[in-house]
Amino acid sequence: MKPLVLLPLAIVITFSACQSDNRKTKLDDADIATTVLNPWFAAGENTVKRAAENIGYLQDQHGKAKNVILFVGDGMGISTVTAARILAGQKQGLQGEEYQLSFEKFSFSGFSKTYNTDAQTPDSAGTMTALLSGVKTRMGVLGVNEDVVRGDCAGVSGNEVLTALELAELAGKSTGIISTARITHATPAAAYAKSADRNWEDDSDMPAEQRAAGCEDIALQLINFSANLQKRFNVDNKGIEVIMGGGRRHFLPKDAIFNSPDARSEIEGDRTDGRHLINEWKTRFRGGQYIMDQAGFDAIDTDNTSHLLALFNESHMQYEADRGNDLAGEPSLSQMTRKAIDILDNNAEGFFLTVEGGRIDHAHHAGNAYNALEDSIEFAKAVQAAVDNTDAKDTLIIVTADHSHVFTIAGYPKRGNAILGKVITVGEMQAKLAQDGMPFTTLAYANGRGYKDLGSETNADAAYAEEIISGRVDLANINTQSAGFHQEALVPLQAETHAGEDVGVYAIGPGAALITGTHEQNLIFHVMEFAADWIGKADAAVN
Repeated sequence: MKPLVLLPLAIVITFSACQSDNRKTKLDDADIATTVLNPWFAAGENTVKRAAENIGYLQDQHGKAKNVILFVGDGMGISTVTAARILAGQKQGLQGEEYQLSFEKFSFSGFSKTYNTDAQTPDSAGTMTALLSGVKTRMGVLGVNEDVVRGDCAGVSGNEVLTALELAELAGKSTGIISTARITHATPAAAYAKSADRNWEDDSDMPAEQRAAGCEDIALQLINFSANLQKRFNVDNKGIEVIMGGGRRHFLPKDAIFNSPDARSEIEGDRTDGRHLINEWKTRFRGGQYIMDQAGFDAIDTDNTSHLLALFNESHMQYEADRGNDLAGEPSLSQMTRKAIDILDNNAEGFFLTVEGGRIDHAHHAGNAYNALEDSIEFAKAVQAAVDNTDAKDTLIIVTADHSHVFTIAGYPKRGNAILGKVITVGEMQAKLAQDGMPFTTLAYANGRGYKDLGSETNADAAYAEEIISGRVDLANINTQSAGFHQEALVPLQAETHAGEDVGVYAIGPGAALITGTHEQNLIFHVMEFAADWIGKADAAVN
């Protein structure tokens, strides 16, 4: 039995009674006394154990993954994968349906159930916590178990979960986080933050009484990650080596003198505590590099960079289709993925990297299939970049989504019909008319802001400045394939919502054969841990 055990209400490291007194980690009696495993964690661990026993050769793959890369297409449900596949194929002159995205070629695939412990249709905070810790939890909380009530800072202490990124650090691996969203947004933050509310991205987002209770905001937790991990386990660690995404505003004081050259707001920073967290990061990692634009990205010497902090935008990074309009220039998700691997693989012990295609989700919320699919295609290119720059013999790559969206493909369009176009049925040349005498599109949303015709606008978020239009609109003279077209929606809402169906999981590398069938979302953590043996390696490192 492993002496390093992940435990229930607070996932902590414990040691057997025979362990020597000169261990590097000293835990208090309350931690050592914790004995009952979290049921979500125990169930996932047991499922992987049984599966490995039933598939004989998998036993030889335990601990064989030197590197693990988890790709999460935020909101990339099955309908999004299908539509992106068709669009990618059609952009290459094919009919589209026969095309395969990079990860669809992986040898193993399955489905995961995405619900949160308190929600049938989930959010990204609870789902990414499950993916990275092996423990399902509530909607809206990060890095903690379901005993924490959202918004209750005092409930966090003692209910933290240990994430894949933290385990990899304890095991001596290099680690990285990439997102096209704000790096403090729910999905990337689940790798490093312990927060009772996903919205506490900086101190100005926290209620005064919660700040007074001593809880750190999410941006501060990112900067304090190494120190916080050291405090919890008394183990030296190098800190997160690669951090790339958006969200600069949460790291800067609320004063125009701290604005970046490409600031879009009159005052870029949001922090009210006066702390300049970017400067604090520079002080802690004197050998590291901070960058904020394409020129800085291009100049990185990957062989000699120990730590990288890249915050490319005040808020989220641009949509892939809108990236050319960025004031200072931004790299693509595939470029960031290649660069991260080139830095992380300097560590002979290997690495853990999590990559989020965050703006797939945002385009869907805005009701804009064009950007959702373009970002999904770029996400698939990032996966291919990882495949091309690693070895499947020692690298486990898992691709999945945290949840899906109410995004539909329907209407009997003929084979090869433009996926962003109007429905033309088999044997016809003109768009089919509905019972109301108007044409309709193959792609649509069950709810959201509804129809918009913004022409060549490549920023999906422009829809939020327009009125909500529910129901049908005459599309006869509308170019539905333009970047600025937003599909019709049935139910009018401020923004389109997530959906609750299962999402796909795709895998190659050591342990990938465990990705089959339909399982709870938190199982994915246990597959990664089985392949990498983070727990065993962390235990060896702290003893």
